[in-house]
Amino acid sequence: MTRAPILTFTDRGIYCAAGDFYIDPWRPVARALITHAHADHARSGMGTYLATDGTLPIMRHRLGDISASSIAYGQVLRIGDADVSFHPAGHVPGSAQIRVEVDGEVWVASGDYKTTNDGFSEPFEPVKCHHFITESTFGLPVFRWAEQSVVAAEINTWWAASAAAGKTAFLGAYSLGKAQRLLSMLDSDIGPILTHTAVENTNNVLRDQGYVLPDTILANALNPKDHKGAIVICPPAAMGSAWSRKFGPQETGFASGWMAVRGIRRRRAGDRGFIISDHADWNGLLDAIKLTEAENIYVTHGYTDIFNQHLNENGWLSQVVPTRFEGESLDAKEEA
Repeated sequence: MTRAPILTFTDRGIYCAAGDFYIDPWRPVARALITHAHADHARSGMGTYLATDGTLPIMRHRLGDISASSIAYGQVLRIGDADVSFHPAGHVPGSAQIRVEVDGEVWVASGDYKTTNDGFSEPFEPVKCHHFITESTFGLPVFRWAEQSVVAAEINTWWAASAAAGKTAFLGAYSLGKAQRLLSMLDSDIGPILTHTAVENTNNVLRDQGYVLPDTILANALNPKDHKGAIVICPPAAMGSAWSRKFGPQETGFASGWMAVRGIRRRRAGDRGFIISDHADWNGLLDAIKLTEAENIYVTHGYTDIFNQHLNENGWLSQVVPTRFEGESLDAKEEA
């Protein structure tokens, strides 16, 4: 008799019957295992939460008073009849892939991930398994990321030109993960580095955990005239707001994988678009899948149909599964 799958896809999220828990559920459940603290993966209303040591403080900051515990990378925890461990996903600080083993059969729910080492988040760690659940946010061949050093040079050159022209540079990015990655890429000799409240609050949570970031100045309660030539890192939703306009003449830029799409770049109406993502590109997705040595692949959020077709045509047993994860969005509402 064929055994039921270790992980199943339900209307509440990815469920493990052997351990009676859900992974990144999108509706309230009794026990939730969380891959990372972005809002589409770590939602409020769960009975209990389990996340990595690096993710839990950010979850508490965003979700408030929750019943939760943390686990170190690689530590194996027995939950019911399932052995569970968390492994670096390389997506943002603290992010994890969740490995679930029952009677020798191994599944990995990868959450969001990137395979390149950004020098700030814990680097992606391939986990061998029989079944691999992968995102496909950028699952098209057109999405191929440049080296981070190349993008850093582009951003710093743009910032320096803005400063020389007497303008403030505004760079839009997620307050968790992308913002800190960009901060680590900036040349502080160009000028002051200012941050929106949402970014700075997250910075402080990460600094308290030992993550090293350059010196930053909270931008919300200062006189812009005292910080000429500055760059401001802020959520995309803050771009063009009444708050940002008080800085006077400015250049605006967006940092996202979606900047690789010319039409999206034009619609954002920013002065510059920098192609950089905390998700894997086409090659990264394929490399990650190959390294797992999994035969069975489950493709979620993104260019699912095209990516799934490619996998099936190239030797994998792949299928698309429905989830409510959003991947990378320029318009996502973020918590402070």
